[in-house]
Amino acid sequence: MKRASSLSLALLTAAVLGAGGLGGCASVPPGSDKAAAATPADPWENWNRKVFVFNDKVDEAVIKPVAQAYRNVVPQLVRTGIDNVLGNIYDVWSTLNQFLQGKLQYGLEMGMRVLTNTFFGLGGLLDPASEMHLVRRSEDFGQTLGTWGVASGPYVVLPLLGPSTLRDTAALPADRWLAPGNLPDETSVRYGVTALEVINARADLLSTTKLVDQIALDRYSFIRDAYLARRLDQVYDGAPPMKFDDIPADDGPPAAAEPSAAASAPTPSGAASTPAR
Repeated sequence: MKRASSLSLALLTAAVLGAGGLGGCASVPPGSDKAAAATPADPWENWNRKVFVFNDKVDEAVIKPVAQAYRNVVPQLVRTGIDNVLGNIYDVWSTLNQFLQGKLQYGLEMGMRVLTNTFFGLGGLLDPASEMHLVRRSEDFGQTLGTWGVASGPYVVLPLLGPSTLRDTAALPADRWLAPGNLPDETSVRYGVTALEVINARADLLSTTKLVDQIALDRYSFIRDAYLARRLDQVYDGAPPMKFDDIPADDGPPAAAEPSAAASAPTPSGAASTPAR
């Protein structure tokens, strides 16, 4: 589960929904399956929308109510501590991916962040690293594959996990390798930690998903486009390459102005070329 960014409302939404998994489904406009133009990045749109509906129903029936109860019952201080601990564990994986991408400076900074929060932040319960201006730079294995030239592939909506791409789906097992839910030895504890991950992330997104409900006519398209844009932004560290289609065509210098009719009209014979005295 990735952290939400504040680049823009669209990018924030995609980050959140892609990370938390159960972002919800759009109320699809009538006939949109037939009327919507084919999107090259989403060749499986018909199937993806069905999975989107399924995720929405699970979210409305189970995840969202539990997340609301969690937010209302658990004190903010406790929730912040849980969020810090989970984030510190994910920072370990981000550190490894920074090195795998060849970003030595960021890898060292993230490593210092993990050590600081682990030893001086009571195992990650506190976040003194942020006060020391050690910025969290989250990376996952999907970004690492993208950095090394692996194409994202088609957009896909995963059951219970939400927006993804073919590349990010292939990277998911590696991303879950050091996830908090996979660290305990006992299976029952693993399930408990994984459930806490989902509930904690969904609780952080309650206000965001409510806002999306209010502004998006077709939430499926909104979330898809925002997710793909944000993933591209993440792979290129905020500087994705410009597409040739985005470059305005050079039509050459503006054409010279045509002479006015009055200026081009021949001077009548005998007319004075100078003002009369």
